[in-house]
Amino acid sequence: MTSQLLSLSTEAPFQYLPLTAALRRFVQVHGERDGAVVVSGQHTTTAVIINELEERLLMDLKRWLSQMAPPGDDWKHDDLHLRPGIPDDEPRNAHAHLQALLLGNQVTVNVCNGELQLGQYQDVLLVELDGPRQRKVSLQWLSA
Repeated sequence: MTSQLLSLSTEAPFQYLPLTAALRRFVQVHGERDGAVVVSGQHTTTAVIINELEERLLMDLKRWLSQMAPPGDDWKHDDLHLRPGIPDDEPRNAHAHLQALLLGNQVTVNVCNGELQLGQYQDVLLVELDGPRQRKVSLQWLSA
């Protein structure tokens, strides 16, 4: 198995970063023609999704997530004074954890004849839910 760790910087509390080009490069470097790439976010306040990279859809996604798990709600995770050992700069980010649970944090993309098997409008995206931050995404090759 071959793996790679992508290091990414986000610049906003909610942001999406396309990963498809990095996956294509990973597949080309790997050299095998058939298999799959597992894409895993390494953070509990990010998500990895496959969807359309369309600005209005992603605005809708942000709105939907804010409705499902709004920031500033009465989340127990945000009661920082009740959590021992919390650093002074710990964010109140329960909403981001819950939003990540809604979206998921791992996708698998099949590869056939050296090409990612994505649909016409599909892209692999990292969704930042608690930025800006430094983030890592793991790519793992699975042989056919």
